Amino acid sequence: MSKDSFCAIVTGSSSGVGAATACLLARDGARLVINYVHNRGGAEHTAEACKKLGAAAVVVVQGDVSRDEDCRKIVRGAAVWGKLDALVNNAGSTKHVQHGNLSGLSAEDFQRIYAVNTIGPYQMIRAARSLLEASAKKSGRAAAVVNVSSVAGINGDGSSLAYVGSKGALNIMSLSLAKALAPWIRVNTVCPGYIDTPWYAKGCGELRAKQIRDSVLEKVPLKTVSTAEDVAQLVYFLANSGSSNITGEYLRIDGGMHLVS
Repeated sequence: MSKDSFCAIVTGSSSGVGAATACLLARDGARLVINYVHNRGGAEHTAEACKKLGAAAVVVVQGDVSRDEDCRKIVRGAAVWGKLDALVNNAGSTKHVQHGNLSGLSAEDFQRIYAVNTIGPYQMIRAARSLLEASAKKSGRAAAVVNVSSVAGINGDGSSLAYVGSKGALNIMSLSLAKALAPWIRVNTVCPGYIDTPWYAKGCGELRAKQIRDSVLEKVPLKTVSTAEDVAQLVYFLANSGSSNITGEYLRIDGGMHLVS
């Protein structure tokens, strides 16, 4: 194993965008921390895939990013390497409730969704800061934080008001952190639109998920829907040296939906 291998943590990497991102990094021979909350089988599947793709090392760590002690545990998975080149904050949570249904969300719903989607990335960055800075000082190039947000935090449409608020908060927090953590750490945000994964079906049922997908295909200028792999390509770019002069940005990947909405 090369001492200079790229080191990264990807939260919420048992499936979807997180798993796809980990696999892209694995192809470069990275050392990876795979994280999950409940889906251990999915995390182990991701880890095995990463090993087959050429990852130099893979560590699987269970942890809920809404818990500060778990964030520190996740980061300890990378501490043995003495550095961290990229932190991908991908873990997320929601509850599917129509926006006009103000009785559909409780204070506890808001607290849980914000705890994962907004506070979680903050806690992960705080826990990982020293390792990220160590990497930057060694390489002479800023380490990367990539926060996976949503267009919901820009346009106000999404699975629930709590989700929209949490992603809007993440977007502006990322901007503030990009200012505060420079020059050693750069912070950017990916804002996907609809992603063609089982996430929608799990949240609102197969029929409604199909209706959403068909509606997106009809409306978006590019007449396509993003896959987890499409979004992962953008995350991968922002995590790597090819984007070394980019910080404080949020990038939409929505097939051009923002052009018509």
